[in-house]
Order: sequence, then structure tokens, then C-alpha cells
Amino acid sequence: MRFTVAVPMRWSDMDAYGHVNNVVYLQYFEMARVALFFERASLEERTGLRRGTVVAAHEIAYKRPVVYSSRPLDVQIWVSGIRAAAFTCHYEVFDHENLAVTGSTLLAPFDFSIDRPRRLTPDEKEFLARWGDEPAG
Repeated sequence: MRFTVAVPMRWSDMDAYGHVNNVVYLQYFEMARVALFFERASLEERTGLRRGTVVAAHEIAYKRPVVYSSRPLDVQIWVSGIRAAAFTCHYEVFDHENLAVTGSTLLAPFDFSIDRPRRLTPDEKEFLARWGDEPAG
């Protein structure tokens, strides 16, 4: 199942070429992760991934340029590859129903109190598994 987040664009997201700067999509991906792992988890009275994660890698594919609009982008996020100490988030960014960007982030759970990687808890794995899906086409 995918989770969809309406992500507003800011005028400052645009670059000198008049479209959303390519690096800004990483911020949009982060906003989707926060909405799922913190806000959605809180609504379900779960801890989500509040214990901490770190980004191990990003991949992005740009399908079409996006120009500023007051209408938010729709960012779909879902999870795959849940392992003992890592998982992948996937994203599809839609601008007015048109697929504009796809991407993924490899995340690793991390214990910031001891500055070390950690394993996912059973509760975290169960939460992540609910948001599994596959890319469209």
C-alpha cells in the first residue's frame, strides 16, 4: 500500500532555469518520510521510526521538469526490501497527475545515543511491511 503526501512547492525551490531545482526533490522525499514515519505512526499510536534512521543512499530519475504551482505535488511513498538492519523507501512525484520524478532511499536504523547502527524492532518491521508496494509500470 502506498502513502500519499501533498507537498507544497516554494517559490525558492525554482532555479535559474525556471523549474524546480533537482536537489529539492530530496527535501520532498524527506517530507514524505516524515509524514509516514512520524505523523502517520503517531495517528496510529505507534512509535514509527522515532528511534532513528540514517540515509545510506539515494537514487533519483527525472521524468519531466516541474515549474512552481500553488497546487501541491503528490508524493507517493512505499517500502520494500525490509531486512534486519535496512529497508528502502520508494517515491513517485506527481505534478498535476503527471509523473515527474521517481526515486528511492536506502535507510538504516541507527541508535544515536550510542552512535551505532541497530536492528529494526519487530514493531518497526510490522509497521513498514504495511506500506509495501511495487513501482507502477
